[in-house]
This record gives sequence, C-alpha cells and structure tokens, in this order.
Amino acid sequence: MESPGPVIDVANLNKRFGDKHVVRDFSLQVRRGEIFGFLGPNGAGKTTSIRMICGLLTPDSGSGTCLGHDVLKNTAAIKREVGYMTQRFSLWEDLTIRENLEFVARLYGMKDRRAAVTRTIEHLGLGERQNQLAGALSGGWKQRLALAACMLHKPRLLLLDEPTAGVDPQARREFWEEIYGLTATGLSVLFSTHYMDEAERCHRLAYIFDGQLLVTGTVADIIQAQQLTTYALSGPDIAATGERLRGMRGVTQVTPFGSVLHVTGRAADLLEAALAPLRGDARYRIERIEPTLEDVFISLMARSAENPR
Repeated sequence: MESPGPVIDVANLNKRFGDKHVVRDFSLQVRRGEIFGFLGPNGAGKTTSIRMICGLLTPDSGSGTCLGHDVLKNTAAIKREVGYMTQRFSLWEDLTIRENLEFVARLYGMKDRRAAVTRTIEHLGLGERQNQLAGALSGGWKQRLALAACMLHKPRLLLLDEPTAGVDPQARREFWEEIYGLTATGLSVLFSTHYMDEAERCHRLAYIFDGQLLVTGTVADIIQAQQLTTYALSGPDIAATGERLRGMRGVTQVTPFGSVLHVTGRAADLLEAALAPLRGDARYRIERIEPTLEDVFISLMARSAENPR
C-alpha cells in the first residue's frame, strides 16, 4: 500500500569524509509522482546526498524516511524499492543486453525473471538489440539499458544521478519522454543534472552548493525569490564591453549568450546607473528581460563564494 506522505522526507543529514564536511544539514521532501530536479556543480554533494537517501551511505547525523523506511535503520528495505542509476555506466560490457538484465534480476531475487526481462526489453524498445554486447552500444543505448536495469524490479522511486551526461540531444529527449511516461503511472523521480533545460522540465528543484542546500521550489518560485534584475545587451566589441561592466557597482554578473550579454544585478537602480553610459550610444541595444534559471544559479554560486561558511 502506498504511503500518503512524501516518498523522500529527510532532515538535517550530515556526512563527513575525514576533515571534509561534504553534506551539511541537508533537508528535502519529494512528493509521490513528482520529478524533482537536484542541481549543483561538481563536488557540491549531490551524489553523497542521493546515496544517503537510498541507503548506500549512512549519515553521520540527521533523520528521515525514504518510501516510509528509516534511512538509518531500514536501508535494505529502501534498496528493494528504489532504482538507482549512476552517471557512469556500471553494467557488464562483455554481456549482452538480455544477459545483463537477467543477471540484475537474479541479484534482486526476482521470480519469473525471464518474463520480467522480456517485458522490460519490450517496454524500453531494446528488442532488436537484446543480443548485442553492452560494450558495443552507443551512449544513448547504454543509457536505455541502465534505465531498464533500474526498472526491472518495479521500483516506486527512481534516483537518477546525472543520467544524461555524455549522450546526444536526441537520446536525452527520448530519455525524458520515458521519464514522463513513468511518472504518469505514479513513479517518483529525483533527477540530478547539470543541464538547465532539463532542470526546467522538473516539477520542482533544489540547488546544492558546497554541501548546503540553498534553494528549493518551482522554477518560477526560485527565479522570483532571488529578485534579480537582468538586461540583454548587444552591440559592437561585446567581449570588451563585458569586461568593462564586470566589477562596476551594481553589476553582480556578466554572462555571454552567443552575441548577447546577460548583465545582472541585485539592485535595479545601481544596475541601471552602470548601464546608463551605453544607452546614449546608438550602437548598443539594451533590453530588460526575465532572469533565466542559469542567471539565478550563477548568482547563487557567486553569492555563496562571497560568503563561505
């Protein structure tokens, strides 16, 4: 029977490796049927947090549940009901697709393994390649195989740790179509990614930096909460113009997007004053725009770097 509460509900999780405090007071709730995006730069603590949630790492302190099971005491039960897909392909390259899935099914102690493997192969469109060695697959097909291995035992929660890194845009799109189809059945997903376009596909997001969770909410909530002002600036010698703007009072970041600069500040009046000299030059076009999610996360990283814990 499904628990009516969140599928993930953890509070104040901490993890140290030696002198390094990798995850600090981590708290998170993920609802049933939700795609929850988990973002942060390399080394921010994403993978460590995910492994604590699914029972692969024991927190040094804190508490919580995953699928109703205690993350400290009932890790074996969590592992039976979670599918965990890592960024690095971790199946056996000298086995075929079918052999890999049959081996994974044995690891889970599944009954009717052959039928379950056949059903999963058909569902994920692996039938024509089922006798192909995993090592000969492209990145996109390896990704599909890894997802199949996660789904064999019919988990209630998927933990996907940067699963689309290194695959082409078409494979990423097809992967997301599969994820949307799965969540429509009530499956919940915690999706770690670096890609802003993928983050915007999620129902809600959390951003972690240097082991601390900085913000959570929908894309709109997060952008609005930061209260940034952003202008799109185009014109001649845009690189040199950007260098002049960096460091000016009121300008917190200058980010190139092709031939356009996003110039962002936290105080609208100061930012406007910094841009005023350019407004008198007809060669430049300055247009106020809504900050993007990338603008917000760059700002969060910069602010956190200015105020280290």
